Amino acid sequence: MPKLKATIEYKGNAFFGFQRQKHTQKTITTAIENALKQLNIDTRINGSGRTDAGVHASNQVIDFIVPPYWSDLKKLKCSLNKLLDDVYFKHLVEVDMAFHSRFHAKKRIYRYVFKTRLPNVFEKDFIAYYNAFDPQKLQEALSIFQGKHDFSLFCKTGSVTHSNIREIYKAHYKVRENYHYIYFEANGFLRAQVRMMVDIAMKYAQGEYSKQDIKSQLNCQKKISTKLAPPQGLYLARVVYPIKKNN
Repeated sequence: MPKLKATIEYKGNAFFGFQRQKHTQKTITTAIENALKQLNIDTRINGSGRTDAGVHASNQVIDFIVPPYWSDLKKLKCSLNKLLDDVYFKHLVEVDMAFHSRFHAKKRIYRYVFKTRLPNVFEKDFIAYYNAFDPQKLQEALSIFQGKHDFSLFCKTGSVTHSNIREIYKAHYKVRENYHYIYFEANGFLRAQVRMMVDIAMKYAQGEYSKQDIKSQLNCQKKISTKLAPPQGLYLARVVYPIKKNN
Protein backbone atom coordinates (compact mmCIF):
# COMPACT_ATOMS: atom_id res chain seq x y z
CA MET A 1 0.00 0.00 0.00
CA PRO A 2 1.41 3.42 -0.94
CA LYS A 3 2.45 6.04 1.59
CA LEU A 4 1.54 9.66 0.93
CA LYS A 5 3.11 12.89 2.11
CA ALA A 6 0.78 15.87 2.40
CA THR A 7 1.40 19.54 3.03
CA ILE A 8 -1.54 21.09 4.81
CA GLU A 9 -2.64 24.38 6.35
CA TYR A 10 -5.14 24.94 9.13
CA LYS A 11 -6.77 27.48 11.41
CA GLY A 12 -5.58 26.57 14.88
CA ASN A 13 -8.31 28.50 16.68
CA ALA A 14 -10.86 25.95 15.39
CA PHE A 15 -9.14 23.08 17.25
CA PHE A 16 -7.73 22.03 20.60
CA GLY A 17 -4.35 21.28 19.02
CA PHE A 18 -2.85 18.94 16.44
CA GLN A 19 -2.50 15.77 18.50
CA ARG A 20 -5.46 13.42 19.03
CA GLN A 21 -6.90 13.60 22.55
CA LYS A 22 -9.16 11.41 24.67
CA HIS A 23 -11.50 14.16 25.87
CA THR A 24 -12.31 15.78 22.51
CA GLN A 25 -12.74 15.00 18.82
CA LYS A 26 -11.83 18.59 17.95
CA THR A 27 -8.19 18.08 16.97
CA ILE A 28 -6.53 18.39 13.58
CA THR A 29 -5.42 14.76 13.60
CA THR A 30 -8.91 13.46 14.42
CA ALA A 31 -10.54 15.70 11.81
CA ILE A 32 -8.22 14.40 9.08
CA GLU A 33 -8.52 10.75 10.13
CA ASN A 34 -12.33 11.03 10.20
CA ALA A 35 -12.30 12.55 6.70
CA LEU A 36 -10.09 9.71 5.49
CA LYS A 37 -12.50 7.14 7.00
CA GLN A 38 -15.33 8.68 4.99
CA LEU A 39 -13.27 7.81 1.91
CA ASN A 40 -12.78 4.21 3.17
CA ILE A 41 -9.21 4.92 4.22
CA ASP A 42 -8.78 3.60 7.76
CA THR A 43 -5.35 4.85 8.74
CA ARG A 44 -3.42 6.87 11.31
CA ILE A 45 -1.48 9.97 10.32
CA ASN A 46 1.96 11.13 11.43
CA GLY A 47 2.76 14.84 11.72
CA SER A 48 6.03 16.74 11.47
CA GLY A 49 5.24 18.35 14.81
CA ARG A 50 2.44 19.03 17.27
CA THR A 51 0.92 22.48 17.45
CA ASP A 52 -0.95 23.68 20.55
CA ALA A 53 -4.55 24.82 20.71
CA GLY A 54 -4.98 28.06 18.80
CA VAL A 55 -1.70 27.75 16.89
CA HIS A 56 -1.97 27.82 13.09
CA ALA A 57 -0.01 26.14 10.31
CA SER A 58 0.64 27.37 6.80
CA ASN A 59 2.81 24.36 5.85
CA GLN A 60 2.40 21.43 8.24
CA VAL A 61 3.56 18.07 6.83
CA ILE A 62 1.84 14.75 7.50
CA ASP A 63 2.15 11.22 6.13
CA PHE A 64 -0.25 8.29 5.97
CA ILE A 65 -0.87 5.01 4.13
CA VAL A 66 -3.72 4.57 1.64
CA PRO A 67 -5.21 1.56 -0.17
CA PRO A 68 -3.81 0.96 -3.69
CA TYR A 69 -7.08 1.94 -5.38
CA TRP A 70 -6.54 5.56 -4.30
CA SER A 71 -4.02 6.18 -7.07
CA ASP A 72 -5.64 9.41 -8.28
CA LEU A 73 -4.05 11.84 -5.83
CA LYS A 74 -5.68 14.88 -7.40
CA LYS A 75 -9.09 13.35 -6.79
CA LEU A 76 -8.13 12.35 -3.25
CA LYS A 77 -6.94 15.87 -2.46
CA CYS A 78 -10.17 17.41 -3.78
CA SER A 79 -12.29 14.87 -1.88
CA LEU A 80 -10.52 15.59 1.40
CA ASN A 81 -10.83 19.35 0.96
CA LYS A 82 -14.58 18.98 0.41
CA LEU A 83 -14.93 17.02 3.65
CA LEU A 84 -12.76 19.23 5.86
CA ASP A 85 -13.48 22.58 7.48
CA ASP A 86 -10.58 24.79 8.64
CA VAL A 87 -8.01 22.30 7.23
CA TYR A 88 -6.81 22.44 3.63
CA PHE A 89 -4.64 19.95 1.71
CA LYS A 90 -2.19 21.96 -0.42
CA HIS A 91 0.01 19.21 -1.86
CA LEU A 92 -0.18 15.42 -1.92
CA VAL A 93 2.59 13.14 -3.25
CA GLU A 94 3.59 9.50 -2.95
CA VAL A 95 6.76 8.83 -0.95
CA ASP A 96 8.92 5.89 0.05
CA MET A 97 7.40 3.67 2.76
CA ALA A 98 10.36 4.52 5.02
CA PHE A 99 9.47 8.23 5.04
CA HIS A 100 8.32 9.72 8.34
CA SER A 101 7.23 13.36 8.45
CA ARG A 102 8.53 13.89 11.98
CA PHE A 103 11.73 11.86 12.16
CA HIS A 104 13.00 12.83 8.70
CA ALA A 105 12.45 16.58 9.10
CA LYS A 106 15.71 18.52 8.97
CA LYS A 107 14.46 21.96 10.00
CA ARG A 108 11.26 23.54 11.24
CA ILE A 109 10.46 27.23 10.84
CA TYR A 110 7.92 29.05 12.99
CA ARG A 111 6.61 32.56 12.35
CA TYR A 112 5.04 34.79 15.00
CA VAL A 113 2.90 37.72 13.82
CA PHE A 114 1.77 40.64 15.97
CA LYS A 115 0.75 44.30 15.93
CA THR A 116 1.28 47.15 18.37
CA ARG A 117 -2.27 48.33 17.92
CA LEU A 118 -5.31 46.16 18.47
CA PRO A 119 -5.98 43.87 15.48
CA ASN A 120 -9.30 44.50 13.76
CA VAL A 121 -12.19 42.04 13.86
CA PHE A 122 -10.86 40.19 10.78
CA GLU A 123 -7.36 39.83 12.22
CA LYS A 124 -7.92 39.08 15.91
CA ASP A 125 -7.93 35.28 15.50
CA PHE A 126 -4.73 35.32 13.45
CA ILE A 127 -2.54 38.12 14.81
CA ALA A 128 -1.36 38.80 18.36
CA TYR A 129 -1.12 42.17 20.11
CA TYR A 130 1.75 43.66 22.12
CA ASN A 131 2.31 47.16 23.49
CA ALA A 132 5.11 49.37 22.13
CA PHE A 133 8.62 47.88 22.31
CA ASP A 134 12.24 48.50 21.27
CA PRO A 135 12.92 46.60 17.99
CA GLN A 136 16.69 46.60 18.55
CA LYS A 137 16.29 45.06 21.99
CA LEU A 138 13.94 42.43 20.55
CA GLN A 139 16.59 41.35 18.04
CA GLU A 140 19.19 41.29 20.84
CA ALA A 141 16.96 38.94 22.83
CA LEU A 142 16.30 36.67 19.86
CA SER A 143 20.03 36.39 19.12
CA ILE A 144 20.58 34.95 22.61
CA PHE A 145 18.54 31.89 21.65
CA GLN A 146 20.65 31.06 18.60
CA GLY A 147 22.86 28.00 18.94
CA LYS A 148 22.52 24.68 20.76
CA HIS A 149 20.96 24.89 24.22
CA ASP A 150 19.15 22.86 26.85
CA PHE A 151 15.63 24.33 26.70
CA SER A 152 14.34 22.50 29.80
CA LEU A 153 13.09 25.79 31.29
CA PHE A 154 11.51 26.84 27.98
CA CYS A 155 8.82 24.19 27.69
CA LYS A 156 5.57 23.23 29.36
CA THR A 157 5.87 20.91 32.34
CA GLY A 158 4.86 17.33 31.62
CA SER A 159 6.57 17.28 28.23
CA VAL A 160 8.14 13.86 27.64
CA THR A 161 11.19 13.88 25.36
CA HIS A 162 14.43 11.94 25.02
CA SER A 163 16.36 15.21 25.24
CA ASN A 164 15.53 18.88 25.79
CA ILE A 165 18.54 20.02 23.77
CA ARG A 166 17.62 21.82 20.54
CA GLU A 167 19.63 23.88 18.08
CA ILE A 168 18.23 27.16 16.82
CA TYR A 169 19.88 28.11 13.53
CA LYS A 170 18.23 31.50 13.10
CA ALA A 171 16.08 33.79 15.24
CA HIS A 172 15.25 37.17 13.79
CA TYR A 173 12.74 40.01 13.67
CA LYS A 174 11.20 41.83 10.70
CA VAL A 175 8.61 44.56 10.29
CA ARG A 176 6.44 45.27 7.24
CA GLU A 177 4.08 48.23 7.46
CA ASN A 178 2.04 47.70 10.66
CA TYR A 179 2.87 43.99 11.02
CA HIS A 180 5.72 42.60 13.09
CA TYR A 181 7.25 39.15 12.49
CA ILE A 182 9.49 36.92 14.59
CA TYR A 183 11.06 33.88 12.93
CA PHE A 184 12.64 30.84 14.55
CA GLU A 185 14.43 28.18 12.50
CA ALA A 186 15.64 25.07 14.34
CA ASN A 187 16.12 21.32 14.17
CA GLY A 188 13.11 20.98 16.46
CA PHE A 189 11.11 22.60 19.25
CA LEU A 190 9.74 21.51 22.60
CA ARG A 191 6.10 21.93 23.60
CA ALA A 192 5.26 25.66 23.90
CA GLN A 193 8.96 26.57 23.49
CA VAL A 194 8.40 29.14 20.76
CA ARG A 195 5.61 30.95 22.63
CA MET A 196 7.70 31.05 25.81
CA MET A 197 10.71 32.46 23.94
CA VAL A 198 8.57 35.09 22.21
CA ASP A 199 7.03 36.24 25.48
CA ILE A 200 10.30 36.65 27.39
CA ALA A 201 11.98 38.32 24.39
CA MET A 202 9.11 40.79 24.06
CA LYS A 203 9.24 41.59 27.77
CA TYR A 204 12.96 42.31 27.49
CA ALA A 205 12.18 44.58 24.52
CA GLN A 206 9.62 46.35 26.71
CA GLY A 207 12.06 46.81 29.60
CA GLU A 208 10.57 44.23 31.98
CA TYR A 209 13.46 41.74 31.95
CA SER A 210 17.23 41.95 31.44
CA LYS A 211 19.53 40.04 29.13
CA GLN A 212 20.86 38.24 32.17
CA ASP A 213 17.33 37.10 33.04
CA ILE A 214 17.01 35.43 29.64
CA LYS A 215 20.47 33.88 29.86
CA SER A 216 19.83 32.58 33.40
CA GLN A 217 16.72 30.75 32.24
CA LEU A 218 18.37 29.54 29.04
CA ASN A 219 21.31 28.16 31.04
CA CYS A 220 18.85 26.38 33.38
CA GLN A 221 20.07 28.44 36.33
CA LYS A 222 16.83 30.19 37.27
CA LYS A 223 13.23 30.10 36.07
CA ILE A 224 12.31 33.72 35.35
CA SER A 225 9.01 33.27 33.50
CA THR A 226 6.90 30.50 32.00
CA LYS A 227 4.28 32.79 30.49
CA LEU A 228 3.31 32.13 26.88
CA ALA A 229 2.78 34.53 24.01
CA PRO A 230 -0.83 34.46 22.70
CA PRO A 231 -1.34 31.41 20.44
CA GLN A 232 -3.14 33.18 17.58
CA GLY A 233 0.08 34.87 16.44
CA LEU A 234 2.00 31.62 15.94
CA TYR A 235 2.28 29.68 12.68
CA LEU A 236 4.17 26.53 11.73
CA ALA A 237 5.49 28.14 8.55
CA ARG A 238 7.69 25.50 6.92
CA VAL A 239 9.21 22.06 7.41
CA VAL A 240 12.44 21.30 5.54
CA TYR A 241 13.52 17.81 4.47
CA PRO A 242 16.84 16.61 3.02
CA ILE A 243 17.01 16.84 -0.76
CA LYS A 244 17.13 13.39 -2.34
CA LYS A 245 20.11 13.02 -4.65
CA ASN A 246 19.65 11.19 -7.93
CA ASN A 247 22.02 8.32 -8.58
